Amino acid sequence: MPRHPIRARCIQPGPIRFPAGGPAAAAFPLAGPQASDYPRGLVKSGSATLRERLDDVRERIAAALEGSGRVPGSVVLVAVVKTVPADRVAEAVALGVADLGESRVQEAETRIAGLGRHAARWHLIGHLQRNKAGKAARLFDRVHSLDSIETARALSTHAASAGIRLPVLAEVNISGEPTKHGVAPERALELVEAIAALPGLALDGLMTVGARVERPEEARCGFARLRELRDELEAGTSVRLPQLSMGMSADFEAAIAEGSTMVRVGTALFGPG
Repeated sequence: MPRHPIRARCIQPGPIRFPAGGPAAAAFPLAGPQASDYPRGLVKSGSATLRERLDDVRERIAAALEGSGRVPGSVVLVAVVKTVPADRVAEAVALGVADLGESRVQEAETRIAGLGRHAARWHLIGHLQRNKAGKAARLFDRVHSLDSIETARALSTHAASAGIRLPVLAEVNISGEPTKHGVAPERALELVEAIAALPGLALDGLMTVGARVERPEEARCGFARLRELRDELEAGTSVRLPQLSMGMSADFEAAIAEGSTMVRVGTALFGPG
């Protein structure tokens, strides 16, 4: 397999098209929603009910998909529950939230024991340490944050021992911020090829945390870089990467406009932690 450097670029606005099997079948304009379309802070006040907040987030996701010409329902809402009281999480599940995101394995273990392993699909969205790989393989339905070959090997060993292939994403630090986890874009090829070869893991996409910006639309460049990097990786390998986990409460509409298939939303649903 030829090896070549992968370099993410921020492409200029213009028509783009996802590859066959990607998150959308039709082209959509990179320009997408305009700056004025993004909400300034939460639409719902602090006194809004969880049902109202959930309805608002779902409406915003649907509007972002429509505005980008994408297929309705093609984005998974992962509710981030890392600091949310157990009763509020149970309420969210009762309201139809099917995917829950936790940042730490130890805290997830306690929460899952209380709510139930099969109450929802559990996503690990925080950094995974190698010594927690065994528990992670048992607790989670998907790991978003693999950025180490050694940790991936450990996770694969535990998953294979349990007779499963665990869906995972490779985390890329697109912004280059030193405080964030994830491999640099130029190391993504090595990581993707290594994970794809492991028997206990099913690699099917990339994940990133957007840069901290003042306006949501300013995050689009980074999200565009991840999408373009995904396209380059698919073109240079035999690995298909249809999933892009990008976008949080402050910028998920911008991420959807750039092709996100999973958004990780906490504050917009549950309020400040």
